[in-house]
Amino acid sequence: MPSTTLIWLLAGAGLCLIELFLPTAFVALLMGISAFVVAFLSQAILGKVWLQVVVWLLLSTLLVVLSRRFVTLPQRRAKIQHAIIAETLTEIPVGKPGRVLYEGNSWRARCDDEKLSIPPNQRVYVTRREGTTLIVMPENLLHS
Repeated sequence: MPSTTLIWLLAGAGLCLIELFLPTAFVALLMGISAFVVAFLSQAILGKVWLQVVVWLLLSTLLVVLSRRFVTLPQRRAKIQHAIIAETLTEIPVGKPGRVLYEGNSWRARCDDEKLSIPPNQRVYVTRREGTTLIVMPENLLHS
């Protein structure tokens, strides 16, 4: 039967390889590093398997929590700033989508107010984006 040190070394290598092929925001890597530390400690200090598992869990959790302080994930920035002007290409019927011309491209668009209809060739403000659909409000409504 293999020793616990060998098992911890194999677990650490497996977790590090998982991070290489399936990125998990460094969680698997840090768990693998924790397994390597426990493998080293199992030779020197830790004799009981349950104690090794507890040390691995605590060390993994501590490393993941600490890494979140030092590794900042890029925040998604909105691609559409507030109150950008577009022009309707087709009518935007009540509660249904239409088309607008925004930055030289035709976009699917819905009115932010489900009870309003916007005729074609009208200037509108783009308030936000939901997937590939722009949410717009008529310019005359906002300037009244």
